[in-house]
Amino acid sequence: MILGVNVDHVATLREARRGAEPDPLMAATLAILGGADGITVHLREDRRHINERDVRLLREMVTVELNLEMAATEEMMRIAMDVRPDMVTLVPEKRQELTTEGGMDLLSRKEEIMEAIKKLCGAGIPVSLFINPLLIDVDISRQLQADMVEIHTGYYANIKGRGREEELHKVRDSAKVARQIGLKVNAGHGLNYHNVTEIACIEGIRGLYIGHSIVSRAVLVGMERAVREMKELVRSAAA
Repeated sequence: MILGVNVDHVATLREARRGAEPDPLMAATLAILGGADGITVHLREDRRHINERDVRLLREMVTVELNLEMAATEEMMRIAMDVRPDMVTLVPEKRQELTTEGGMDLLSRKEEIMEAIKKLCGAGIPVSLFINPLLIDVDISRQLQADMVEIHTGYYANIKGRGREEELHKVRDSAKVARQIGLKVNAGHGLNYHNVTEIACIEGIRGLYIGHSIVSRAVLVGMERAVREMKELVRSAAA
């Protein structure tokens, strides 16, 4: 099971002062030294943290999987086709949200998403869809001919009490069905050092994509150690 580290929030700190530090590229380098198997960045329409220059520098320097999260817009498609990341994860995006709030609305955007997938796959770029842990979303993802899905774990991560086990079952069931119909399976959102183990135990998950909790830990102990600690939790659970 791979660990993809999202460095968006390093750029968020940089943009708080509109300066040059901390540098997402340096953070990515240290994350790789700590054991990250991939680096993820979300290039948003409003460029609130990661910018296009960051993406291009990361493409030049990162030696592991570079995952570009983006909305399925003409502008982002143009950038992705030019930069050619190792994979693209299509995500929903709203200007007012603090972070991605849920999976894509696949049903109402089928034609638009399918066209984006065709273009990206035609350029040799694998595509993952960020989906809610629902069997209908898994089925539609297959219909759209995505290579993989990333199951949204935010509901599992945020809920308390009895509802948490129910959300965990949804993630498990979605992952199982996705594998059965030929989709590769990733998971992410809201995962941290306290809740990642149960997700990492799910059979067949290809990778976990984690950002905020690792960057938050890195502020206190450094990026290499923060990634190494998360990597060990994932490794132990998946063993």
